[in-house]
Amino acid sequence: MRIVAVCGVGVGTSAILKGNAERALDRLGLAADVTASDLAGVREAAADAQVVLTSTELADRVREALGRTWAEIIEVENYFDVEEIGRKLDASLG
Repeated sequence: MRIVAVCGVGVGTSAILKGNAERALDRLGLAADVTASDLAGVREAAADAQVVLTSTELADRVREALGRTWAEIIEVENYFDVEEIGRKLDASLG
């Protein structure tokens, strides 16, 4: 399974989201290849992803950048809240 964490520039925030998504997946007992991407490269990065994680503020721009996709776009309110990320991933993948 592939998950892409997306922020505007693809450096800081997406790296934090990536790390916390990996922690959440570990707690759920799930394995996935989690990568980070910026908004400009999300279409290529998420070409074979099942899930795209992003902020509520960027979600519409991510949807626009992706176009038609099979990936579920999950909006995260707090990138530091592993529990929130875990709940949302569990609802999507569980």
